[in-house]
Amino acid sequence: MSVPDPALLMVCVAGVAGGLVALWRGLVRYRSATLVAGLSTSRIATLAAGEVRVTGTVEVAEVLLRSPLQDRECVWYRSKVEVSGRNGGTTFHEERGIGFRLRDATGTIRVFPRGARLDVPDRFDERTGLLGDLPVGLAPRQVASVANEPPLDHDAAVAALLTVHPPLPAEDLPGLGDSFGERGSRRFIEARLEPGDVVTIVGAARPFGQLEDPAAADALDGSLDPLGALEDPAIAADIEAARAAGTLTTPEEAWGNAAIPGFGIGRPVREPELDPAAQRPVLASAAEAAAIETTFDLEPDLLVLASAPDAPLLVAWGAPAEVTARDRGAFLVGLLGAALAIVSALAGAALLSGG
Repeated sequence: MSVPDPALLMVCVAGVAGGLVALWRGLVRYRSATLVAGLSTSRIATLAAGEVRVTGTVEVAEVLLRSPLQDRECVWYRSKVEVSGRNGGTTFHEERGIGFRLRDATGTIRVFPRGARLDVPDRFDERTGLLGDLPVGLAPRQVASVANEPPLDHDAAVAALLTVHPPLPAEDLPGLGDSFGERGSRRFIEARLEPGDVVTIVGAARPFGQLEDPAAADALDGSLDPLGALEDPAIAADIEAARAAGTLTTPEEAWGNAAIPGFGIGRPVREPELDPAAQRPVLASAAEAAAIETTFDLEPDLLVLASAPDAPLLVAWGAPAEVTARDRGAFLVGLLGAALAIVSALAGAALLSGG
């Protein structure tokens, strides 16, 4: 019996693996399409508790994020840098999300993204040039990933967009130094949800008071959760011991000025305790104080969108028709992947049997 060609066998194995991956992705996307198509759209103003489908535009709640590769304001991003070649792989990967508001023609609702699955296409997908030059559109983040300043108005946004900034040398790009130090072609990929985007959300409308941990639910990865340390067993044990001894302080006592609504954005609703030499912030006006209280303090009975144990949240970019069309297209690609896997498996079997 003849010895099969190792190169052809490797091609068959790669075909089987690639086909199965495509099939798995297609099945995941088909599930998304089924979830979205299986419900009718509800109006936010008349929502009832339970599983719902809502469509609207993304609005900022408390803070904004800034994406790493294009430095865009957003409420969620997934960014990565892939390097090809012998030592290739993913050299940079970062994903973060923060709570936001969804608005339709009837009103707004607060969205808590912890546990959500994001169905968002890539907005940026470029490779380095033949000489290793960086792709047009790559504008790595120059500031912190969290921004609590209000978004720019229209004129300021236009001016910022038209301002030409000289590109930084590759080795100076913040947070990406290791990625740019690798040899080989590099691929930059970034998906985002930005204010103003139309999204469709399928999930549970729940009273805010039923959320087990609103602070943790407000961040997709827990990186913005000030109470995330409670998951550490040692810290949790210390807290229980302090509670049993009666020495556990209140948030106001522990956080001081940070517990004052609006203090973190420079417009506290009441006078903070500061050093006499410190510059005193301007107190929020009555209208601003009301807006801050509305933003940071939600009524227990107010309905919000959040994942439940039996109903995870799905956040999909686009209107329902766009979501289902995009996901069904991905499912067809998955079926082609299944066909590829079958053909590759048969070809591999034939090579091994000497056929």
